[in-house]
Amino acid sequence: MVSETATFAPKRPAPFAPWHRWDRDFFLTWLVLIWAGILMGFGSDLIAHFRTHEAPYPLIVHIHAAAFVGWMLLLTAQILLIRNNKASTHRKLGVAGIALAAIMVILGPATAIVVHRAHLGSPPASLPAFVAVQFGGIIDFAGLIAAAVLQRHNAPAHKRLMLLAILSIADAGFARWLGGPLTAALGHGFWPFWASLDLAPAILILGIGVYDLATRRRLHPVYIAGVCWIFALQLIASYLFNNPAWQQFTGRLFA
Repeated sequence: MVSETATFAPKRPAPFAPWHRWDRDFFLTWLVLIWAGILMGFGSDLIAHFRTHEAPYPLIVHIHAAAFVGWMLLLTAQILLIRNNKASTHRKLGVAGIALAAIMVILGPATAIVVHRAHLGSPPASLPAFVAVQFGGIIDFAGLIAAAVLQRHNAPAHKRLMLLAILSIADAGFARWLGGPLTAALGHGFWPFWASLDLAPAILILGIGVYDLATRRRLHPVYIAGVCWIFALQLIASYLFNNPAWQQFTGRLFA
């Protein structure tokens, strides 16, 4: 006799779809937007540098810039390789990506220290307290790249982690042309400082989630973890930059 009380197992959510027909155009579009933000920021910065005949930056700054551009070119190549169904070449080139990422993780803090000791640049990046932002960004990048390498056999997770990784360090380019107007409009303080640096990349980061909700009706777990990781370190950096004790400590450190 069948029991009148039926027991139903909880319905499991559908797995995250590994592919959608819009993915090819989405990742390429986000890459183009990142390139645009960086070129608009650093392009005008380079023009201003040569027009005003400023003193040349230390060699490590140029090496750091070359490594960052190399990473952007590598990411572009990797996205185009997958777009053209050349996964084997993509995987081989990934080994070079791991090596370059390791170099960037070392170069980032080293360059920041050299620049602060030489008192180069303009506020807020020239202020010693800004090292919180620079170190926080490279920690963001290192954590996301490490996770992407671990998830390299999980295509949807790997793609989102790589995109989050570049967005975590793209703030410098965006802030060079958006930071000033945002600071003028919002003033100074914890949230205005965060917005002047990270609002534009944050919009692109959240846009990944909007895209996944539109195409999959759900967020990928690594995306959720990655967003929490990025925003947590950004908010810590903003807090430290505006903290008097941190300002005094870094001021003495780079005096």
